[in-house]
Amino acid sequence: MTAPYELIYYTGVPGRGEHVRLLLEEAGRPYQDTRTLSFGEARDAVVHWKDAGTHGNPKYFAPPLLKHGDLVLSQTPNILLYLGRQLGLAGPQENDAYRVNALALTVLDGLSNEAHDSHHPIALMLPYEEQKEESRRRSQYWIENRLPSHLEYWQKVLEGEKDNPGPWLLGGTFTYADLVLFQCLDGTTYAFPKAMEKFKASGNYDRVFKLWEDVKARPNIAAYLASDRRQKYQDWGIYRHYPENDLIGEPEQQGAL
Repeated sequence: MTAPYELIYYTGVPGRGEHVRLLLEEAGRPYQDTRTLSFGEARDAVVHWKDAGTHGNPKYFAPPLLKHGDLVLSQTPNILLYLGRQLGLAGPQENDAYRVNALALTVLDGLSNEAHDSHHPIALMLPYEEQKEESRRRSQYWIENRLPSHLEYWQKVLEGEKDNPGPWLLGGTFTYADLVLFQCLDGTTYAFPKAMEKFKASGNYDRVFKLWEDVKARPNIAAYLASDRRQKYQDWGIYRHYPENDLIGEPEQQGAL
């Protein structure tokens, strides 16, 4: 379709919509973004499209939403799968899109959802201040067990098979899964800078942190990160920095993925 891509999301923090932006920026494709609206206007746009249910599209539960012509999609991984295949960022082989989708889903499970739950372990709508004790305990366990387990997994993926070497998650082919991992590593580093610096200094996850740096250096991504289109992290998004939760300990055991 020649219709423009339209990202419908809240404004003020990168959030889950950031994965969609990074894919479109990497592909060099123009897009419309509710980020340019005021918070209230962006919220109104989200409410409108959540309730729209037109042209065969159902009502949706939550953003981000992607509008492309008459098609309106929800769920970040679903949007990425659609765009990845359209824009050539889902791998060269017939079934690569599903492999890339699996990688993206794994990143979002471990380094987005779990990272978010570290500061809101009891209830999403309950203020952080009313679950600080539980949050600190959850963060400590996550840093000591789950976070190194996830980093170890990505290190193994990047080491790859002997017949498929390369710096990216799909060997020598750059895909949107690399962008998702970049964004999740970036956000986790904002939320837990001391812990992530320790893991980086250990040398055990050198390929993981190299991928982070390599994605940042890609021309389109570097230009985007330096622009005002890249929204800053703030402590009401997925990734929140609470110094009392940035605990550095020794891993006791590896949690199951």
